[in-house]
Amino acid sequence: MTGRDPSQPNRLTRADLAGLPNYVPGRSPADLARELGLPEAIKLASNEVPYGPLPGVVEAVAEAAAGMHRYPDLAAVALRDALAEQYDVAADRIATGCGSVALAEHLVRVTSLPGDEVVYSWRSFEAYPIIAATSAATSVRVPNTSGHGHDLAAMAGAITDRTRLIFVCNPNNPTGTSLRREELDRFMDAVPDDVLVVFDEAYREFVTDPDVPDALVTYGDRPNVVILRTLSKAWGLAGLRIGFLVAHPEVAAAVRKVVTPFSSSIVAQAGALAALAQAEEVRRRCALVVAERDRVTEALRKLLPEVPESQANFVWLPLSGVPGQGDGAVEFARACESRGVIVRPFPGEGVRVTIGTPAENDAFLAVAESVL
Repeated sequence: MTGRDPSQPNRLTRADLAGLPNYVPGRSPADLARELGLPEAIKLASNEVPYGPLPGVVEAVAEAAAGMHRYPDLAAVALRDALAEQYDVAADRIATGCGSVALAEHLVRVTSLPGDEVVYSWRSFEAYPIIAATSAATSVRVPNTSGHGHDLAAMAGAITDRTRLIFVCNPNNPTGTSLRREELDRFMDAVPDDVLVVFDEAYREFVTDPDVPDALVTYGDRPNVVILRTLSKAWGLAGLRIGFLVAHPEVAAAVRKVVTPFSSSIVAQAGALAALAQAEEVRRRCALVVAERDRVTEALRKLLPEVPESQANFVWLPLSGVPGQGDGAVEFARACESRGVIVRPFPGEGVRVTIGTPAENDAFLAVAESVL
């Protein structure tokens, strides 16, 4: 046995992962409240809906927890059937998983080998580069437009014979911007049939612009299209982690084959089934979020006119900072935290602020007015 040179990096894990950023979760409001000596802090960093679990969910979860010594249904048959009915698609087109982000990972796994390319807009969902790297695929990042949205023409131009998958995040996380039917039609016409287009629609329930298409309705019948959805946001199940996709049966079957066995727990499946029975309440809650989103956007634009229109449950503040004078996004987030409000900075680019209750939004706006 030979000794290892301590000056050399440990090669027990892949060296290329050293430069990969960590996924950044929202900070604990309880921790911040203790740090500041406040009775509570406000968390507007993780795009959660603030109204608590939907009616019947807690009871369904409690009942299911009594059987936690048993494995859940591996195929999630009851949940897939309920989703099929809810969205009017065949159950064999559905795969479920540990949130839509896990399903995005599985899609890259079933399409891409080392050296194959995954195209996405940037800045977009921060998990995309992590997902591509862990599958040894090559990330192709296409810069956002000056309006903080996808540059679909440039994304189409980035397609090569090694492109296997394209993520289209609509509305885009973290900027909230959205893509409309006409530009998406042109883009889809330019994508080869052997390239998978994944519409990441985690925030679809908050869309009010009639020109922003529901990809499931508009493009869902195309064999090379996958639609990602989640129950973590509008459906209030962020803590249970359930997402689903709708795809061509062959693609959905491939994803179900590689999903980590039993990753959708027995309580998560029960909670999802109970939540899906509350579609009308979800629509009511989304309407409350949208009304507050519009109010917050109007107030912020008086301070920062460049705030883009959002179709999600958050707003984007483009705060890149001034060279030599610090990072505007980081400094703004620090100022918010010093007053007990947690937001999500993206250094050098901007700040994402989740829409909370009216009182929470008022507290955030008071900080924004004092800082901006």
